[in-house]
Amino acid sequence: MEASGFSLMDQATTTVKQVMGPVEWALLLVLALLWGGSFFFSKIAVSELPPLTVVLCRVLLAALALNVVVLLGGRRMPADPRLWGAFFVMGLLNNVIPFSLIFRGQTQIASGLAAILNATTPLFTVLVAHVATKDEKLSASRLVGVLAGVIGVMVMIGPGAFAGGGGSTPAKTAVLGAAVSYALAAIWGRRFRGVPPMIAANGQLSASALVMTPVALIADRPWSLDFPSPRVAWALIALALLSTAAGYIVYFALLARAGATNVLLVTLLIPPSALLLGALFLAESVEPRDLGGLACIAAGLAAIDGRLLRWLRWRVVSRQSSVVRQPVGKSVRT
Repeated sequence: MEASGFSLMDQATTTVKQVMGPVEWALLLVLALLWGGSFFFSKIAVSELPPLTVVLCRVLLAALALNVVVLLGGRRMPADPRLWGAFFVMGLLNNVIPFSLIFRGQTQIASGLAAILNATTPLFTVLVAHVATKDEKLSASRLVGVLAGVIGVMVMIGPGAFAGGGGSTPAKTAVLGAAVSYALAAIWGRRFRGVPPMIAANGQLSASALVMTPVALIADRPWSLDFPSPRVAWALIALALLSTAAGYIVYFALLARAGATNVLLVTLLIPPSALLLGALFLAESVEPRDLGGLACIAAGLAAIDGRLLRWLRWRVVSRQSSVVRQPVGKSVRT
C-alpha cells in the first residue's frame, strides 16, 4: 500500500503497550459502553427480523455511514489487494462469524448465559496470543486476572442465567465459537496498526457487508419479510451507528495502542456497563451480587494491568528492607 503511506509489513512489527495508560483505559471504557448497548439493540431487532438479516443491516448501515465519513473527510480507501484480503479475513472473524453465531445462540439461551459465554473471549485471546505473538505472552497475572473477571461476570448475572438452558448445547457452543472467533480477530487485527482506525473499521465492515449480502438474501429473502416497526428500525440504526461504526473506530484505535489481549478485556466490562446504563436510564436497582461481581472484575483488571501488584510488591520489599536495616542502624548508634 505504498500509495496510501502504510504497509502490512510495518504494521506486523509494531510493538504494543503491555501496561495500559489513562488514554487506553478511557478508550476501553468508551468501547464497553458502545458494545454494552449492542445486546439491548440486537434483542429488540431479532424480535421481528431473522438473525442473518439483522447482521446484514448492522454491517451494511455501519459501512455506508463510515464510507460517507471517509469521503467527507477527504480520504480515500486504499487499493492494495493484500490489504483488502486482510479486511475480508477480519470481517469474517470479527463480524460475519461471531454476529451470526451470537444472534443464533440468543434465540435459544438466556441473554445472561450468552454474556457469560461471551466473557470468555479474553481467556481465549490470552491463550491464542501466547502461541501466535512474541510480545503478548501468557503470564500468571494475566491468566488469574481473566479468570477473576469471568467469575465476576458469573456472580453479577447469577444462577438464573443457567435456568432453562440444559437442552441448548448447540446454542451454547455457537456463542463460545463466537468468543473464539473474536480472539482470532484480535490477533489478526494486529496487522492493521499502521492503518488509521477509520480506514481499518470501514474496510472490515465494507468487506463484511459484501459477504453478508448474498448470504442474507439467499437464507432470509428479506423482501418477503414484513417491514419492521419504528422501534426495531431505530434499534437497527443505533446498533449500526453506535455499537458498530463508532465502536470499531475505538476498537482499532485501542488495538493499535494496547494489543489484542488488553483490547478484549472489554468483554468483561460489557456487563458492568449494561448495569450502569440500566441504573442511570431505566431506574433499575443494583443488587449486592452486582457489587460483588464488579469487585471481582475490578480485581481481575488490576491483576492484568499489573501496576497495583507491582506497587504492593515494592511496598512489601521496601518494608522488609527497612526492618532488616533497623538493627544495623541501632548497633552503629551504640
